Amino acid sequence: MLKVVIAEDDFRVANIHERFLAKFTEMKVVGKALNAKQTMDMLREKHPDLLLLDVYLPDELGSDLLADIRAQFPYVDIMMITAAANKSLIEKALHYGVEHYFIKPVAMDHFQQTIEKYLEKRNLLQSEELVNQQLVDILFGNRTQEGTVKYQSLPKGIDMITLGKVKAVLKENEGFSAEQVGNLIGASRTTARRYLEYLISANECRAEVEYGIVGRPERKYYLK
Repeated sequence: MLKVVIAEDDFRVANIHERFLAKFTEMKVVGKALNAKQTMDMLREKHPDLLLLDVYLPDELGSDLLADIRAQFPYVDIMMITAAANKSLIEKALHYGVEHYFIKPVAMDHFQQTIEKYLEKRNLLQSEELVNQQLVDILFGNRTQEGTVKYQSLPKGIDMITLGKVKAVLKENEGFSAEQVGNLIGASRTTARRYLEYLISANECRAEVEYGIVGRPERKYYLK
């Protein structure tokens, strides 16, 4: 479970961001700060994995906190959410390794796509034991994971996180039925089959009909 702190002086906007994040079971909002001082105090107290940081805080610019945050909390990921589209602020955000820069008003679909990609990158880093140039290119945004489709091109009913889980199951031990895949990822047989058939349409997976002892045909899926 990833811990998230929201730094936003408008509690109504902070609540909207919290509701956005509630759609992701992998994330939990552990605190909401109304100003810069509360933000730094909450980082010390909550030790979050991700900070959603507004620029226009009442006591200090959120962008002016970046140097102190990086010095004191080097491993916290930062996403900035602000109405400020100033080029110098964006350059500063890039300099301090900010994950993403949202310009208000933030569209729900854009927010969701960004969080999906963020979670995918974290999951990829944790799942891979060996580091190579291909993995580094993916993590630094130079390319998408080989054999996957960018989130924006996925059809309705297919999300990147579940798709990654399905592919991980097939990669670990190929030749699973839809029911077996569903059990392993905690989803229904119908859901698993939808993702498996999508992988076939994307030419990433193949299916073979196998006959059991009693002669009942069963569709087994294999990664290409």
